[in-house]
Parts: sequence; structure tokens; C-alpha cells
Amino acid sequence: MIVSALCLMGMMAGCSPEGAQQGEVQAAAAAQIDTGKVVVETIMARRSVRQYKEWPVGRDTVQILLDCGINAPNGMNKQPWALRVVDDPEYIGGVTEVFKKVNPKMAGEPGFKNMFRNAPTVIFVAADPVASSSPVDCGLLGENIMLAARAMGLGTCCLGSAAAFMQNNPGAAEYLERLDLPRGYKLLYCIAVGYPDESPAAKERDASKVKFID
Repeated sequence: MIVSALCLMGMMAGCSPEGAQQGEVQAAAAAQIDTGKVVVETIMARRSVRQYKEWPVGRDTVQILLDCGINAPNGMNKQPWALRVVDDPEYIGGVTEVFKKVNPKMAGEPGFKNMFRNAPTVIFVAADPVASSSPVDCGLLGENIMLAARAMGLGTCCLGSAAAFMQNNPGAAEYLERLDLPRGYKLLYCIAVGYPDESPAAKERDASKVKFID
């Protein structure tokens, strides 16, 4: 019965056990191609989003992003990163007040709500400076998170200056301490996460920087 069913599904391959098996392989290959297209489309459609709706992002959803992040490739599987998630308005608002005192011009921009591009959720990525591969490893982790977010209908923006501010400004020290990072770890960047309230166009890429070497 199983062989007969497979034959019906793979008539183009011929009604035989071998033909049915070939039909299965072809169907699996076609499915992989379709999945591959979705992945490529997600990569090509990702944008840096700097305006977000006020809707919160559920922690179950964020957990999926984190799981995708920590499954990124990394040197010797040392996983030289530490992730911290903040979605508390009090925390975001508090450190933003410190930021506004130092950066009044940016704080005065139309639509400014917080220093994380107004996102309701922020993922902080810290690196272990002892591991020489940590900057690369943390970069791969972040890209996994941002692509997963895009696939789930979320927007993201990778923010280096916001992390540097928290890492280096004395006024933000208490907020950095609240992240409870492992000893010696340094904030490398943070990722703003939320439901996008804009649809940025793609910026031109310089294809001349890519070459095949014969």
C-alpha cells in the first residue's frame, strides 16, 4: 500500500519502487529549494528599523530570537558572549534620561522617545575580551537574531553608540551594573527590537568590493 501511494505521488518518475523513491527525492529537493528562497528573501529584506510601534514584544518571542542567536557558529564552541534583555520601561527611560543630558541635540530630534531608537525591547550583547574570536562570534550571534526577527515580523537595529555610552559614561554606571555581566565582559553592541513603524528602503551596496579570484 505504501509503495502504491508513493507511485501515485511520483507518477512522473514511473510507477515502481525505484521510481517512487526518485519522486520522493525530487520532492524533497524542491522543498529545500523553496525553503532556501525564503531564507534568501529574509536576508535581502532585512533593514535597520529606527521607528517602532509601542506594542510590547512577548518574552516567548524574544526567547526564540535568543535561541537563534546562541546557536550561531563560534570559535571552538567557547560561546564568548553574554546576553541581557531589557524590556522594563523604567530601566529604558532611566538610562535615556542620562543619555539626554549628554546628548541634548539627539534627544531633541522629532519623535525621540528613548536612546534605543524608541524600541520597547533591547538585547545587550557583551563579549569576553579574553577570547580573541569574541568580536566575530558576537557578530554572528547578532546577525542570527536580526534575521530571525525579520522572519517573525519584527524590526531590529544594531546599535553600537548606545552600548558605548552605557559602557563608558559614569552617569550610566548603575544601569550597566544592573545588567549583571560576567566579570571582565564588555558591552559590544545592543539590538533594538520591536514591531516596525516604518519600512526603510534598501541602501545601495558596493558590489565592486566582491571579487572571484581565479
